[in-house]
Amino acid sequence: MRITDLMIQETMIMDLQATTKDEAIDELIASLNRSGRINDPVLFKEMIYKREAESSTGIGGGIAMPHAKTTAVNEPTVVFAKSRKGLDFEALDDQPAHVFFMIAAPEGAGNTHLRTLAALSRLLIDSDFISQLMSTDTPAEVSALFDAKQAEAAEKEAAKEKAKAEKAANAASTSTTGQQQNTSGVIVGNANSEDFVVAVTACPTGIAHTFMAEDALKKKAQEMGINIRVETNGSEGAQNVLTADEIARAKGVIVAADKNVEMARFDGKPVLQRPVSDGIRKSEELIRKAVNGDAPIYRSQGGNTKEEGASAGKISVGSKIYKDLMNGISHMLPFVVGGGILLAISFLFEQLASPENPIVQLLQTIGGGTGAFHFLIPVLAGFIAMSIGDRPALMPGMVGGLMAVNSNAGFLGGLAAGFLAGYVVIGLRKLFKGLPKAIDGLKPILLYPVFGLLIVGAISFYVFDPIFGSLNTWLVDALGNLGTGNAVLLGLLLGGMMSIDMGGPFNKAAYTFAIGVFTSSGNTDGAWMAAVMAGGMVPPLAIALATTFFKSKFTEQERKSGLTNYVLGFSFITEGAIPFAAADPLRVLTSCILGSAVAGGLTQLWHINVPAPHGGIFVAALANHALLFLLAVAIGSVISGLILGLWKKSPTLVK
Repeated sequence: MRITDLMIQETMIMDLQATTKDEAIDELIASLNRSGRINDPVLFKEMIYKREAESSTGIGGGIAMPHAKTTAVNEPTVVFAKSRKGLDFEALDDQPAHVFFMIAAPEGAGNTHLRTLAALSRLLIDSDFISQLMSTDTPAEVSALFDAKQAEAAEKEAAKEKAKAEKAANAASTSTTGQQQNTSGVIVGNANSEDFVVAVTACPTGIAHTFMAEDALKKKAQEMGINIRVETNGSEGAQNVLTADEIARAKGVIVAADKNVEMARFDGKPVLQRPVSDGIRKSEELIRKAVNGDAPIYRSQGGNTKEEGASAGKISVGSKIYKDLMNGISHMLPFVVGGGILLAISFLFEQLASPENPIVQLLQTIGGGTGAFHFLIPVLAGFIAMSIGDRPALMPGMVGGLMAVNSNAGFLGGLAAGFLAGYVVIGLRKLFKGLPKAIDGLKPILLYPVFGLLIVGAISFYVFDPIFGSLNTWLVDALGNLGTGNAVLLGLLLGGMMSIDMGGPFNKAAYTFAIGVFTSSGNTDGAWMAAVMAGGMVPPLAIALATTFFKSKFTEQERKSGLTNYVLGFSFITEGAIPFAAADPLRVLTSCILGSAVAGGLTQLWHINVPAPHGGIFVAALANHALLFLLAVAIGSVISGLILGLWKKSPTLVK
């Protein structure tokens, strides 16, 4: 596909009138809107500024590339514009911008379009080409210049491919460090050089800076006579992925990225982590530092630093599962913390005012089951799936997680849906691999979403939902039939169930039983509410205690999250422990179940009643034995915290 198929002449602005960045963006968007290439200029502008907030798209050298990928775009388009006087676009080199390329990409843009945008980005590294663009006077001249430049690049690539094929045919083996083509991801540089580095480039939208940084690094490495291998993390996902052998051989690693990339594979290597803009404008500095090993040694908290030889750089099955889990957990944490804190504040206001108070209702709506907490499981499942199957897996994973929420499958059902969605997409990639290349563009926008959603949704609906739904029903019936003959035993059971799945069917069954007894059986003293509330408060408090007194057993991020669990635990928000349970279910769940069971049993041994369905420490004063209730919670939390702290293995940390 030609670049000029996207850079249509009717949208070009040969004499931009804007004198400020805001005016330039408005003028470029107006051109897109007039040509019917976008359907919602307000949304498109919002997404343009969202990208600018991450880092300026004024890349320097007189070039600005504002871009957005959004549903507001009808057709992939690039608006070319020139400003003779230039204007301040907050460029990285603080120089005025004269040449503008506003890229409008629709959600689900096809691979062909994305590759064309990548080709455009690579051309803009050539300063001579930019000078030629500045000398054009008409849209026709701009189109002709791009067509000629792209044809020239295609001819060079074809010649290199031919030479490569001839060389392979004439030799039994070819050195992997010889100079190869400069347009894919293979090694480029000097065949006689022993200096070899690897790099990863990535930007949030993955349609411009990613590929400009790639090309800048490869061109500079060729000039310096240094061999380099570059992986790109663009809109199509990771391309030209670095191999374990290449990483092992490299003297250093360059990560020029403005978003998260897979880092565990670089454990033990000198790694330079810089913004993607540095890959474009400071490529020589980065390459020089990487070759000299002038970079911090990277240590992966979830990695295995004992791998050697041929296995170096490979990730074990356990480490891969851990990485996928952590991707979901890290994206879920803001919802847990933000929603949990607002819920805790709402409980405090509720005691001072009433449940009908507008502030209470507002905070509970924002933070609770219809707000932030409603997204916990879908986000967890979606980003687990994305870690496995890349972007195409995000949507089916999130839908599977939402189905788990709506069917009471809980976070365990969400975990299953996330892993299922990720591997379903991997399977679909293999299944559709043999399809004609002409329909490659349909895979990410049609085939993966439709078939991925259908398969994940069907399995969730017919397998996950019935299993957990039946389990929930059975548990409620079993509790109802158990009666109150042995209050302590029932307290142990209810308290322990609150920790089994922390918001899932076991937790809901115990809480539902207590609420049912509380509201409909005449037992309004809240004996069973005391058991479930104490049991539900233990997991986050145990996590908080363990991360406080066994710091070496937890990562820095886990210790910070652990502090939040003090507030969540006091507020009877069990979900604060979900991220820890998802990452280490055996140790966390076992320790929490034991402590919660003890706390629940003690409430019945001491005949404690809490006549309130929620609130934690904020309703403790309503209990008939408030101090004993707090003591039961404290004993259970200490038991769980000690078991977890002593049992948990220390992560790999670097002092």
